[in-house]
Amino acid sequence: MNPKVVQLPQNRVDLIFEISEGDKTGVKKINFIGNKKFSDGDLKDVMVTAESRWWKFLESNDNYDPDRLAFDREQLRKFYLSKGYADFKVISAVAELTRDRSAFFITITVEEGERYKFGKASITTTLQDLNKEALLKLVNFKEGDWYNADKIDDVVESITFVAGASGYAFVDVRPRLTRDVENRIIDVEFQIIEGPRVYVERININGNVRTLDRVIRREIRLVEGDAYNKILVDRSKARVRGLGYFKDVEITEEQGSAPDKTIINVKVEEQSTGELSIGAGFSSTDSFITDFSISERNLLGKGQSLRLRLQISGRRQQIDLSFTEPYFLGRRLAAGIDLFKNSTNFGSNSGGIFGGNTGTGFRTNSIGFGLRTGFAVTRNTSLSLRYTLRSDKIEVNRTFCDSGLISIRICDQLGTFVNSSLGATYSIDKRNDPILPTRGWTATISEDVAGLAGDVRYFRTEASAATYYGIWTDVVASFTLRGGYIKGWGGKDVRLNDRFFRGGNSFRGFKFAGLGPRDLVTRDALGGNLYGLGTIELSFPTGLPEEFGIKGALFLDAGTLGHLDKSALGPNIVDNLSLRSSAGVSIFWDSPFGPVRLDFAHILRKESFDETETFRFSAGTRF
Repeated sequence: MNPKVVQLPQNRVDLIFEISEGDKTGVKKINFIGNKKFSDGDLKDVMVTAESRWWKFLESNDNYDPDRLAFDREQLRKFYLSKGYADFKVISAVAELTRDRSAFFITITVEEGERYKFGKASITTTLQDLNKEALLKLVNFKEGDWYNADKIDDVVESITFVAGASGYAFVDVRPRLTRDVENRIIDVEFQIIEGPRVYVERININGNVRTLDRVIRREIRLVEGDAYNKILVDRSKARVRGLGYFKDVEITEEQGSAPDKTIINVKVEEQSTGELSIGAGFSSTDSFITDFSISERNLLGKGQSLRLRLQISGRRQQIDLSFTEPYFLGRRLAAGIDLFKNSTNFGSNSGGIFGGNTGTGFRTNSIGFGLRTGFAVTRNTSLSLRYTLRSDKIEVNRTFCDSGLISIRICDQLGTFVNSSLGATYSIDKRNDPILPTRGWTATISEDVAGLAGDVRYFRTEASAATYYGIWTDVVASFTLRGGYIKGWGGKDVRLNDRFFRGGNSFRGFKFAGLGPRDLVTRDALGGNLYGLGTIELSFPTGLPEEFGIKGALFLDAGTLGHLDKSALGPNIVDNLSLRSSAGVSIFWDSPFGPVRLDFAHILRKESFDETETFRFSAGTRF
């Protein structure tokens, strides 16, 4: 820094400081002294500060920052305390600049101490509404377990949560540790100090530049004047996060104008809610798909959803427009309308992107609209109702029917039919997080009845369930089951276009309509009246630097499809419920231009007449 003085008239001066910042100084090496139980690599993984490497050009944590180093000292302390080393100390953390002033060497001296185990756990409280015996069940460690400070923090949080549910807003839970140095045992006593019952004086919402206040406020389970309830505050945070409009949601409390009043501050950080996505897929034979959609999940900041989607491929052309109002007429009642037109080629050869059915398969054309509504039954359950009216047309090239190139069971289905159906869906959602669940489960059951008017009559039932287990940090296992059954009534069998077709996104490794009943001569897929699918997936970090935004998942898909009506059977028609399965890996990349997904599948079990694919790619961008 070079100060300069510039003389001005009337005995005045300008004082100018010229600063040459130079290049940022990186961290060349981090050394540890005194660590015997854990390696240098283990401790480096705990720290935020990282050593400079050529591949970390997108990273900023490899530059020396004294504040960050102070934070790392605390991270090391927490790490050792979680492993049982209650006497751990960071003796010193020294940063030395190299002679050429190009980098720092950081030397951290630690004293690990001895490893302790948990002794007895007890609870003392004067709060009448709290049962000490019940609170002891919240203790997540047993006598003889290795000491872990994180478990103590979890117990404190759980007790605070239960106390909040009883109306104590500012209850103070203090863990008191008693060390037995000789036997290396730590007894823990949780002291619960009584706090006053408080009421919500005001709810402040900050950070919402675009989203209207009422969109956030209607998701908060408390209003001004209510008794403070910690459970309802946590539910409110989950509901606001579940909107998907915000990158981060933080709810804090502060003292109100009186000792028995509290102010709730809701701070949100908005994120892009518009989405422009472009997808593409490739199969092992001839399947190529492009998908374009533009959507806005928070239209004009009112929480409304609007989506326009266009899908074009050799097999499918679809356009649909949907609009949803989550709080219809100011009530907790979602309402929406869908307009759609689509055309799907189920044959072995595509009919061109815009052309008619020039291949040896059948094509379905549908146009119609749907009305839907939904509402919450309880905190974790919801019910939705819908009505759909559409015109379905099945068409093929008549020449192929006459020459036997199309299955006779398809030629029997030609024509235009009106489908009028009424349906309902009941859902249960008990996940701990609606965006990135690590535990909990969901379940859904749907029922549709066609035949209120029109030409088609059937009952259709579909159900699904999923459960999530957090194994390690950022490693989550999920198990999903899906199934469906459709049956005609009033003397009507299930029509071809109302049957279930599975494959593609619904069963990785198999092409769209790639499994299930088929005409062995013409190779036409006929769909099925019954299906069942199961998925096991394990998502995990790839080990690459976090700033790369690359994650992975292993999956196993298994299932079956079949059970046609007797009228749909015949010579050369194969229909069995044999098990199919596939396994593979998915790669997710949160790239600078949008999310990218790669799916690689390997078929484990299939029938000789099934059609498979091995690779799928999709990419998109948000605005």
